[in-house]
Amino acid sequence: MSAHSLFPADFLWGAATSAYQIEGSPLADGAGPSIWHEFAHTPGRVHHNETGDVACDHYHRYRDDVALMRELGLNAYRFSVSWSRVLPQGRGPVNRRGLNFYERLVDALLEQGVQPMLTLYHWDLPAALDRLGGWLNPDSAHWFADYARILFRALDDRVKLWVTLNEPWVVVDGGYLHGVLAPGQRNPYAAPIAAHHLLRAHAAAVQAYRAEGRHQIGLVVNLEPKYPATETVEDLNATMRADADFNRHYLDPVFLGSYPPELADIFGAAWPTFPDADLDFIRQPLDFLGINYYSRQVVRHDPGAWPLAVAKVRQDRQTHTGLDWEVYPQGLTDILQWVASRYGALPLYITENGAAFYDPPQAEGEVDDPLRRRYLRDHLCAALAARQNGVNLRGYFAWSLLDNFEWAYGYSQRFGLIHVDYATQQRTFKASARFYAEVIRSHGGVLFTDGAGM
Repeated sequence: MSAHSLFPADFLWGAATSAYQIEGSPLADGAGPSIWHEFAHTPGRVHHNETGDVACDHYHRYRDDVALMRELGLNAYRFSVSWSRVLPQGRGPVNRRGLNFYERLVDALLEQGVQPMLTLYHWDLPAALDRLGGWLNPDSAHWFADYARILFRALDDRVKLWVTLNEPWVVVDGGYLHGVLAPGQRNPYAAPIAAHHLLRAHAAAVQAYRAEGRHQIGLVVNLEPKYPATETVEDLNATMRADADFNRHYLDPVFLGSYPPELADIFGAAWPTFPDADLDFIRQPLDFLGINYYSRQVVRHDPGAWPLAVAKVRQDRQTHTGLDWEVYPQGLTDILQWVASRYGALPLYITENGAAFYDPPQAEGEVDDPLRRRYLRDHLCAALAARQNGVNLRGYFAWSLLDNFEWAYGYSQRFGLIHVDYATQQRTFKASARFYAEVIRSHGGVLFTDGAGM
């Protein structure tokens, strides 16, 4: 492997987190409750009825966590802001103490040479807005833009990379279609409307940034390449439906100005007609796209599977994570190249990539996690392969910096590079963290002395 093909010196090496998953103290200092605070406090919604009330206590320990980032050699950190910390009612008066927390966090990052990438929305809508209809209310786009302007005015002098939404597919599929995530609705008529208003909100925030900001703003989507189980017409059509729902639903409107035609077939009578003016508005130019990649899906036609008529075909001979997600690094190369081919050569970031494997609850000394270490190595090689094939990849953010509250799974799944003992809040580096630090130090060179090859 020649030196010129390794990651460049200005490549962003980071890790990612989200507010509700790590901060704890969700109602501290005047903050209002979010839909996730209320969802987690509803019995039966989350594994063992666990909540984010303490999580990783990052709200109080952020300086120590930033020091850990520096020790790992990270030059970037992706985090989200809790909307209801800044605006307890989702709109109206600013909670200065909540906003001050994020100003202190950004300053601490910059003091350590770590570039912040700030995500405005990572699933934690203020509960007060949900009571007004949440993402089903057309006014939600205006609420979001007003919230975004507050952050732009407070932090754009220090934050150069902004993200509007994180994974709108998950918000809609889990929160409005299947009801397994906040706000817990299960309504096929609600899902397309929530998706549309999320995209309108994204566009409104981008438009606001063009008036207020001076740097770069983008969108983060989770993508998962779909492969047919067989070459039958039924399975090929099922693959197209799965791809339309998961991948193209949130990218075609942004880049092409239209929804995939398969969505009308999937939702049937629940699919509304959206105004052309909305689709024109959603197509706001972006500075970059963030891609969260974890796995692929092999699919087959299944008329009994609601609403897609698609079933996943488990690949039993492959390694799977603690969440039963297949480990498939080639899928990262494939999806990066697909995005570049379909939507153009805009800058891309891998904004989440990681794996949950079993780690002991308590740790003494460094935690050995060979499966996660190999996962990182193989996916970084896959990312480099995409760069060599012409993809304009600018950075990689591992998910996650810390073990954390994994939504409906509670604390049962550990994704962190850094182990967290939730009883004591002790942080312990895992072997995967030390390996990632060496990848950063060597600009990827260690990938080719570690048995990976290409």
